[in-house]
Amino acid sequence: MFPKTRSIEQSFQYIRLFTIVVVTGSLLLDGIVVGLSYHAIEKAKEKIYILASGKALEAIAADRKENLPVEARDHIRNFHQYFFTLDPDEKVIQTNLIRALYLADDSAKQVYDNLKENGYYSGVISGNISQTVGIDSIILDMHSYPFYFRCYATEKIIRPTSLVTRNLLTEGWLRNTSRSDNNPHGYLIERWRILDNTDIKSETR
Repeated sequence: MFPKTRSIEQSFQYIRLFTIVVVTGSLLLDGIVVGLSYHAIEKAKEKIYILASGKALEAIAADRKENLPVEARDHIRNFHQYFFTLDPDEKVIQTNLIRALYLADDSAKQVYDNLKENGYYSGVISGNISQTVGIDSIILDMHSYPFYFRCYATEKIIRPTSLVTRNLLTEGWLRNTSRSDNNPHGYLIERWRILDNTDIKSETR
């Protein structure tokens, strides 16, 4: 009688222990699954997809502070490419310069006005001249605000009979502004000036 009772009690203890282990394991597994699911959802929220040329391209959202130097350099690069890329077409010149002047203050407008008054743009059109700019490097100081920069570039001026290569060195400061379609990075170039724009070489075409 007594051994049979002890056997039943032991069986109940085993069953209870087994049940506790199973329930605890299930709770732990549920917790891990919920945690992983939450992490996956949060990670998915950081991803966006951009449709370009019929293809979905994945982009990852990030804090702007992580991208400040990259965005600042791209802003400077875009400004110089718009400002110095010219073709013998008045509409092309106007379109590029309007884009450039959205990215800078009156200091760039003054340079543009001086070039226009000196007949530079009309000379580009009448002389069938094309001008391109290649950015060599951009030095950027992000330790003090507004951010100081120097841009080292090379200009190529293509005339019907010659190809002139010029050194281009500019400097200025960047301050934060609101982002817009015309200014996607949300910077404005201030106190911009050209330090050097001398010929390096000239080749006959």
